[in-house]
Amino acid sequence: MKQRTIAALAVLPCLGLCITTQLQAEPIKEVVENILKTNPDVLASTSHRRSADEEVKVAKGGYFPRVDLILGYGRERTDDPTTRRAGLDSKTLTRRENGLALRQMLFDGFGVSSEVDRQKGRLNSSAYLAYGASEQISLNAVDAYLEVLRQQELVSLAKQNLDNHQRAYDQIQLRSSGGLGRKADIDQVQSRLSLAKSNLLAVESTLKDAETKYRYVVGSSPKDLTKPPIPENLLPKNETEAIETAVNSHPILKSALADVETAQAQHKAAKSLLYPRLDLDLSAARNSDLDGVEGDYNTTQAMLRLRYNLFNGQSDSARVDQTSLLTREATEISNRSRRQVEQATKMSWNAYSTAGERLTPLKDFTIASEATRDAYAKQFSLGQRTLLDLLDSENEYYTARTSYVTGEYTQLSAAYRLLQNEGRLLESLGVPLPEEAIAPSSEKSK
Repeated sequence: MKQRTIAALAVLPCLGLCITTQLQAEPIKEVVENILKTNPDVLASTSHRRSADEEVKVAKGGYFPRVDLILGYGRERTDDPTTRRAGLDSKTLTRRENGLALRQMLFDGFGVSSEVDRQKGRLNSSAYLAYGASEQISLNAVDAYLEVLRQQELVSLAKQNLDNHQRAYDQIQLRSSGGLGRKADIDQVQSRLSLAKSNLLAVESTLKDAETKYRYVVGSSPKDLTKPPIPENLLPKNETEAIETAVNSHPILKSALADVETAQAQHKAAKSLLYPRLDLDLSAARNSDLDGVEGDYNTTQAMLRLRYNLFNGQSDSARVDQTSLLTREATEISNRSRRQVEQATKMSWNAYSTAGERLTPLKDFTIASEATRDAYAKQFSLGQRTLLDLLDSENEYYTARTSYVTGEYTQLSAAYRLLQNEGRLLESLGVPLPEEAIAPSSEKSK
């Protein structure tokens, strides 16, 4: 009977150090692809990018001529020297106006070109913001995905632990009913069985929380998730490489740099107000009964007109000073963003490397705990170990396995976070960026 008790306690179905039993899996790539099509934050950022496209077109409109059709019809009462010379106090006629006017800007102090550059800067900035939003939302989805998987594995381990304690309890109970067991043994197994039940309830509750967060982030319930591998081929080899890649690739930092270019272009546009403006004006008109004189008036004009403001209360110079300060502000924001990117990357690299270093001792801990449990089982059968020793070794093995599973997912999560810090998360998942998240300046640099 004692041998059967020991066998029951020693049997723990081995699923390895990593548990994956999913069939018809829902790959993480498909989850991320779907969230990029449905997430409100991503859709809002892509809409903002499209609006910036239209703003560039609006700015480019300044290069083209302006053509106006002028039509007028109404009654006009005139009292001037002409009507009085005709012996009339006033004269009322039906006035008709028909005209066409064209104005082409020839020089405006580079105002239009500067405005186009400003809007292109805003376009690049909004594209990088859409890029950053896509990466961040994808990271949220990855974290939620991995957390559900981790909790599922912990629930599986807790169920196995409970099954082992239940079998031990049944065997000890059977021995006791046959008059071979001791009450102390029953009490010990009963207490450990209760603890195993409590552990299972706790991890099941945590799994429900993880599934709730998954539904909030992804928009659907998790089903048949499969554990992704670590994308080692894309990960940096050291901290220096990680920071260098992040500084060159992080979309939020690129957006901040684009904002600096936008501010510089805005400063140039403000300076254009200090220059004269030269326009070509072409017009043709056919009017009738103007200014109290009956008859038709046909006129055509071709004029070069120069306008140069001499004084407007120093508003233009103040505008130049303002935009200069805005450029300085954008530069400092860019510097702050760089520091934040460097700090986040350092922390992610530390988390990833530390998690990797911990896996080896955690694996050794698991292997040693299993060996200890098996040895205690044999010693218990020989009367060299107490039941309490055996139950302690079983719990230690359960703790070791849960620690190793958590360590694996910690490393995996840290790897994806490091890739997100570098702006390469979607690349690592094989998911293409939304079209709106690709900046025109990026396309030109390829």
